[in-house]
Amino acid sequence: MESVDLLITHANELLTLKGPKKPRILEQMKKLSIIIDGSVAVRNGLIVDVGRNLRYDAETIIDATGKLVMPGFVDPHTHVVFAGSREFELGLKLAGVPYMEILKRGGGIFHTVEATRKASPAQLLQQSKRRLDTMLSYGTTSCEAKTGYGLDVGTELKLLKVQKKLQKTHPMDLVSTFLGAHAVPKHQQAAEYIRTVIAEMLPKTKGLARFCDVFCEKGVFTVPQARKILEAAKQYGLVPKIHADEIVHTGGASLAAEVGAISADHLLQSSEAGLQAMAQKNVIGVLLPGTPFCLMMQQYAPARKIIDCGVPVALATDLNPNCWTENMQLMIQLACLKMQMTPAEAITAATVNAACAIGMQNTVGSLEIGKQADVLILDCPNHQFLPYHFGVNLVETVIKKGHVL
Repeated sequence: MESVDLLITHANELLTLKGPKKPRILEQMKKLSIIIDGSVAVRNGLIVDVGRNLRYDAETIIDATGKLVMPGFVDPHTHVVFAGSREFELGLKLAGVPYMEILKRGGGIFHTVEATRKASPAQLLQQSKRRLDTMLSYGTTSCEAKTGYGLDVGTELKLLKVQKKLQKTHPMDLVSTFLGAHAVPKHQQAAEYIRTVIAEMLPKTKGLARFCDVFCEKGVFTVPQARKILEAAKQYGLVPKIHADEIVHTGGASLAAEVGAISADHLLQSSEAGLQAMAQKNVIGVLLPGTPFCLMMQQYAPARKIIDCGVPVALATDLNPNCWTENMQLMIQLACLKMQMTPAEAITAATVNAACAIGMQNTVGSLEIGKQADVLILDCPNHQFLPYHFGVNLVETVIKKGHVL
C-alpha cells in the first residue's frame, strides 16, 4: 500500500472548494465541492489525494468522524504589525464621537504611529508573532500584512523588515503590502508627503513588498492622489490595492478598476457604476465586517448587491488597533448575520477568493492535489454550523503544510 505522511479520514463534510484557480463569482460562490465521508492524503506538505474512503499506509491518521474538514482560512487584509493599543477610545466611541474627531483628539492612527515609531524591531516582532499565533489557533493559515503605522521612511522600512522576518520564522504564510499612504503625517502637507512616498519609500520596497495600498477616503487621500501613488507603485513592480469608499463615496471602486488593482477593500459606500467597473476588471471586493461591528456603525458593506453585480467577494478581519480581532470565523458569522451572505458564500470568501485577493490561489485556498496541505478540522457537523454556532473557537485542529500545529 502506498505510504503518506498524514491521512485525514471520515470527514462528515469535506469542503474541497475544487475549481478554477481564479476568483469565484455569483452562483460559483455557493459551490463548495463537498465530499461526504471525505479523506485527504498528505505527503511532504502537499495534498496528494482527495476523495472518499482513501486507503494509504499513513504515519499519522486523524479520524474526522462527525467533523467539518476544510481549507485553512486566508485573511487578505490585516495591519498585524503595530505597537501599542487604543482601548481608551472605546468610551469615546460609546459616546458617539466619530472616528475623525477621535483622530483630532490624539487617538486614531497617529496614536499608533507614535507607539510604532518608538518600538524596536524585536518588540514589533514579538507582538506580531503573538497575534499570528492567535490567528493560527482560530484557523487562519495565510494572511496579508500591511505597513502604514510608520508614515516616515525609516519606520515604514522597519515594518517591512519585521514582516520579512515573520515570513521566514513563523508557520503562517504572510505576504506584504506597502501602505505608506495610510494617512498624511502631522505637520506635513499631502503633496509633500506624497513626494516622499513616491521618491523615497517606493524604491526601498524592492524584495520586501508585493502590493501597494492607499487609504483613499475623504480627509485622507483623494482619488487623484491615490492614482498618482498607485501608478508610481506599478513602476516598481507592486500590484495595486486600495481602501475604497469606506466612510463616503469617493470613487475608489472605479479607481481600483482603472489602475488594475487586485482588490478594493471596505466598499460600504461604493456606487453601482463603481462595482460594475470592478466586476468587468475582475477586481476582488474584500469586505471587512469586523470594522463596522467594532465601530458600532449601522451600515455594513452591501454584500448581496456587490455579489449580484458580479464582483468576486472575499472576507478579511482588518486586524488593527481600531478593529482588534484575529478571528476569521467571526468574519464568516458577521457576513451571514449582518450582510446576508449564505454560509457557502462566506466560506468561499474566506478561503479561495481570499487567496486570490493576495495572489496565493495556486498554493492555498482549496483542498486539491498539488496544493499545500493547509487543512482545518472543525468541531461542527457541516458547513452551515460554522456561522450558526458563534462566540466560540470551532477549530479543533490546524494543519499547516502537512504539520499538525
